[in-house]
Amino acid sequence: MTHDLDHVFAALADRTRRAILAMLLEDDMAVTDVAEPFEMSLAAISKHLAILTRAGLIAQEKRGRVKWCKLEPDAMRAASVWMQGFGQFEPVNLDAFERFLASELDNDAQPDTQER
Repeated sequence: MTHDLDHVFAALADRTRRAILAMLLEDDMAVTDVAEPFEMSLAAISKHLAILTRAGLIAQEKRGRVKWCKLEPDAMRAASVWMQGFGQFEPVNLDAFERFLASELDNDAQPDTQER
């Protein structure tokens, strides 16, 4: 499972690949349609698609002369389960932490009136 997680997280580490996955949430797309919004060659997009395919995040199939990409949402399940394991910790209340730090800094900055 670790090997599969490595591939999934490595694939998700790139913003172009995350954008491709977001596009495929809507519907299956032809490779040329996937490439359209990006300012890179079709060969570069094909490399991104190969990485997503190896990670199991998408499937590619040929329909006639056109290669189509389809999202494989089950591939995210293992990564999601792994990340949920960290949900056992309480989320940090950043506002309360910021107030605490501000009050501590204010107390340190004020001169001690008991010394006089």
